[in-house]
Amino acid sequence: MKRMLPILLSYGLQMTVPVVAQISVEGTLSPSLLQSFREGYEMKQDDLARHNAITNNPINSLALNRAIVAGADGFFSHKIKIKAITNQKSSGRCWMFAGLNTMRPKVIRDLKVEEFEFSTSYLQFWDKLEKSNLYLEDIIALRQVDRLDREWLLVNEWNTGDGGWWNYVTGLIEKYGVVPASVMPETHSSENTRTMNVVLGRLLRTEAVALMKLHHSGGNLKQLREEKEKSLRKVYRFLVLNLGRPPVDFEWRYQSSKDSEGDQKDSVQTANEKLIKAGRFTPKAFYETFVGVDLKEFVCLQHDPSQALDRHYRFARAANMAGQEEMNFVNLKIDTIKQIAQKSILANEPLWFAANVSVDQSSEHGLMAHKLYDYENLFGLNLEISKRDRSIFGVGASNHAMVLTGVDLQDGKPTKWLVENSWGSDKGNQGTWTLYDRWFDEYVTTVIVHQSHVPAEVMAIYKTEAEVLPAWYPGAGGMDR
Repeated sequence: MKRMLPILLSYGLQMTVPVVAQISVEGTLSPSLLQSFREGYEMKQDDLARHNAITNNPINSLALNRAIVAGADGFFSHKIKIKAITNQKSSGRCWMFAGLNTMRPKVIRDLKVEEFEFSTSYLQFWDKLEKSNLYLEDIIALRQVDRLDREWLLVNEWNTGDGGWWNYVTGLIEKYGVVPASVMPETHSSENTRTMNVVLGRLLRTEAVALMKLHHSGGNLKQLREEKEKSLRKVYRFLVLNLGRPPVDFEWRYQSSKDSEGDQKDSVQTANEKLIKAGRFTPKAFYETFVGVDLKEFVCLQHDPSQALDRHYRFARAANMAGQEEMNFVNLKIDTIKQIAQKSILANEPLWFAANVSVDQSSEHGLMAHKLYDYENLFGLNLEISKRDRSIFGVGASNHAMVLTGVDLQDGKPTKWLVENSWGSDKGNQGTWTLYDRWFDEYVTTVIVHQSHVPAEVMAIYKTEAEVLPAWYPGAGGMDR
C-alpha cells in the first residue's frame, strides 16, 4: 500500500487515510492511565530484592514453603499395602491407571505374589476404538447442525483424546475384560500418545468428511452406518499397528511367594517360590476369576460448591462408548466425602479420586499441601479465591486421577492422606504423595467408592432424576494428565 500511494496521488485520486485519534473510550488503557501506572510505582528495596531473585531463579523454588516440606514425616495410621508403582509415561491415561490400580491390591493379596500389573494398553486399544466409533456416531447424529454449533465444535475438539472418567474404566472392563501386562505389554505409542492421537484424529476427520459428503448427496442413515463401519476397519488396523492386537484368549501363569494348598502337578518348585499355571482365559473370564468385583456397586461422589448440594447430577457427553450411561454423581459436602473415604481405606479398599494437581503440588517432594507455594508473600499479593469461585471462573476442575491408599488419623480425624500416583517411582516419594487434609478440602473434587460405605440417605439421592450439566461444564471432559 505504501508503494501504491504516490502512484494514486499522481493520478489525482483522492484517498482517505485513517488518522489515529486520541479518543477516550471507557474501559481502555488510555495514555493517561498508563502514565499514572508508571508514576505510581517506584521499585523500593523489597521489590528490588524480589526482582533480582525472581529473574534469576525458578518461581516455585523461591515460593516453596520450607515449613511444610520439613514437617512431612511420612507416617500414616493406616496404609493399604501396594507394590510397584505404575507409570503412564507421556500419555493422558491417569484415569485408566487409577482404575486398574484400585483393583491391583486384591489380586496381589489373593495370589500372594510379589507384584502384578494389569495391561493398560489393552484397555487403551478398546478405548480408542470405542471413542472413534462414538465420534463418527456423533458426526452422523449432528450432521444437520450448524458448523458453529457448540456441541459440534466440542465433539470435534475432543475427537479421540486420552482423557477419561471412572465410568470409562468400568464400561471398558464390563465389555472387554482385562489382561495382565505381560499379555499385552506397553508400546512406544501407548506410552507416548501425542503423535498417534494426531494421526488418528486426522484419519477420523477424513472419514467424517466422507460421511458428510454421503449425507449431502442423499445418503440415508443405513448407508451412513455402513460407511462408518468401513471407516472403523481402518481405525482398527491403525490401532493394531500402534498398540498390537488385543488377545481373544491367553495362557497365564504366575509366581507365588508362599506355599499354597491344592494340586501341585502344574507347579514347578523354584527356591522359595512356586510357578503356578493358572490356566487359559478370555479377558472377561480373567477379570471374573481374579478380580470379580461388581463395578456397578461403585458410586461417584463429587464436591462442587458452585452447585446445590445433596443433588444428583450428570455430565452430558461424559462417555467413551456409544450407548453408555454418562458420568453421574451426587454433590456432597467435602467433610461427608472424607468420612466415606476414610471408611473405605479402613476396610482396606483403595479409592479412585480426582483432583486439580496444577496447584500446590510438588513432584519433587511428593507433597500436596495448601499454600505449598507461597506466592502471596513472594509477590506481595492477595491471591485468595474460594473453591466455589474457582469452579465458576473455570480454574477449579480436576485434571488428574489417582488412588487413595492410606490415611493418618489423629483423634479420629484425618490430617493427611497417602496417594498412589501413576507417574513412575522416580517422582514423588518413590511414586507416592502425601496429601494434606486442607489440600483435600481445596482441590479434591471426586471420589469413587463402594456403595457399602455410603450412607443410605446419600444412596437415595441416586434414585432421583439427575440434573444434566452441559458437556462444556468444567471437568465434564474427564481427566487427562
